[in-house]
Amino acid sequence: MTGPAGTPSTWPLGAFPTETGTMFRLWTTQASRAAVVLSGDGPDQTVPLEPVGDGVFERLIEGVGAGRRYTFELDGQPVPDPYARCLPDGVHAPAEVWAPAGGERPVAPDLKRSDLVIYELHVGTFTPEGTFRAAQERLPYLRELGVTAVELMPLASFPGQHGWGYDGVALYAPFAAYGRPDDLMRFIDEAHRQGLVVLLDLVLNHFGPDGNYLSAYSPEYFTDRHKTPWGDALNYSNPWMRRLALDAARHWLETYRFDGLRLDATHEIFDDSELHVLHELAQQVHQLRAELGTRHFLFCEDDRNRPELVTETGMDGMWADDFHHQLRVLLTGERDGYYRAYVPKVTELARCINRGWLYEGQDWPLGTPHPRGSAADRLDASSFVYCIQNHDQIGNRALGDRLQQVAGTEAFLAASTLLLFLPMTPLLFQGQEWMTDSRFQYFSDHNAELGALITEGRLREFQHFETFSAALQGEAVPDPQDPATFQHSHLDWPQQQEGEHARALELYRRLLALRRQDPVLRHSGRPELQAGAQGPLLWVTRRLGDQVRALVLNFSSGPVALPDLQGSGARLLLASSPDADLGHLPGQTAAVLALSSLPDAWTGAPGPDEASRPRAQVQQTR
Repeated sequence: MTGPAGTPSTWPLGAFPTETGTMFRLWTTQASRAAVVLSGDGPDQTVPLEPVGDGVFERLIEGVGAGRRYTFELDGQPVPDPYARCLPDGVHAPAEVWAPAGGERPVAPDLKRSDLVIYELHVGTFTPEGTFRAAQERLPYLRELGVTAVELMPLASFPGQHGWGYDGVALYAPFAAYGRPDDLMRFIDEAHRQGLVVLLDLVLNHFGPDGNYLSAYSPEYFTDRHKTPWGDALNYSNPWMRRLALDAARHWLETYRFDGLRLDATHEIFDDSELHVLHELAQQVHQLRAELGTRHFLFCEDDRNRPELVTETGMDGMWADDFHHQLRVLLTGERDGYYRAYVPKVTELARCINRGWLYEGQDWPLGTPHPRGSAADRLDASSFVYCIQNHDQIGNRALGDRLQQVAGTEAFLAASTLLLFLPMTPLLFQGQEWMTDSRFQYFSDHNAELGALITEGRLREFQHFETFSAALQGEAVPDPQDPATFQHSHLDWPQQQEGEHARALELYRRLLALRRQDPVLRHSGRPELQAGAQGPLLWVTRRLGDQVRALVLNFSSGPVALPDLQGSGARLLLASSPDADLGHLPGQTAAVLALSSLPDAWTGAPGPDEASRPRAQVQQTR
């Protein structure tokens, strides 16, 4: 059942129903005997597994079908199955034999990358119920809003009753508190009926600290040759660890029919193999596209600004956080943490838009200075995922507060207009579209000992952050382990009909309709994009033939006169403030214009920061 020594067979590990029974299979370097303990149908039954070589044990047990509970034993010691497809009672309890229901399923919409407007949501806090079924009921709302892709935060099973999902330990089993695996399949099917694609946030850089039983099977899943923020790195030089990750990705795409993956923190995925596991994963995803006849997207979060992840490794795109950080510094003046690497200059934001990201080989000034990034000239606009909020940029703040709660309503709406005007792939975080006041805080449900460490670490994390400390205004940093922290993070849906929240929702609907319907915004890309700055004013133009669309954003608190638009055929398409007109922009306001020609002031001459960008250094790092 195995290939060359140490190489996994083509058969997967775990439990798989057949026409006559269930095949159970595991791999271990720690035990000389293995068995499966069947439960849930009378007294427990222990059945030895047969060694078939290279540490693989297996047995086809007749008469055992879907729904049966089981646990593996290694040398007589019970160990949960880390390859389980269903863990109805959590990661420490017996697994359930599961097989997907058959039958025809809806075809996913055929969207291009440039069609994507991504809506990131956390299943547990998106609705009051916090389930797949409840989230499914909101899909028509998302379609009517104008988003085209739903991105679910990690689903791989983790301990406790709630959490963000980035401490998953069972890569094949959806978190039980959200619902049954079949509920997730129905969610995806309904999304496809609504014309939406569904992406999954998949964590392949570490496992959580509680409930990870891989080491009980073999320490070779991990290596001390590389270190991550979570400890020893995953050992992708080991073929079994490699196979675990590749098969998990395939499982979500093929079995559940997800339309793509967002890979978490790929800069913390280390691989000494000749072919990096990320490259092999991209090859597999492309092959699966051909096999299933559907399009799959592959995005990564990577803080290195390395365009070769797209041009060589095979990713479709990357989260480009420089845009968020630069915009946030401009809007709020915050300079704590990594924001110290950004300066509050409009010219810097213009440069980021023109170049895709800011750091293209310049020294990263934090910690030990080192060159960061390379020029991204070869990347399409849609390969950059831009946001003004996401789970990290909200939840990793002390209070989990939203952008408008720091920058103000008008600044938030202006930033929203900029985000949805640009040709980059926009990402919205749940509730952003109605400017929700619901915080998204860091919450967990670990055992008492680990939970106390999490609480202590969270408090210590913010004690030296001046801006965050000032923002607390007497509030305590929420305890991640307090159930109230989880409850406070649920969206307040009725709020979207109230006052400024209703105004924000209407603006988002208009912006997304304009992005979808306007020929220039729908079809122009990065070559037709240009940004510049005049004092507190940012201008961005997009062209298609002789048609021009322009965005102007006033970062100052007072009104600014626009350049003379006489003879430009200017029309105001929409603005973030009802007080904007073709003559002036109120403070912290953005407007979108249709033009037949550009004012002389917007001809694209670089500002001083753009002109002095360290081109030679960028060239050296390509």
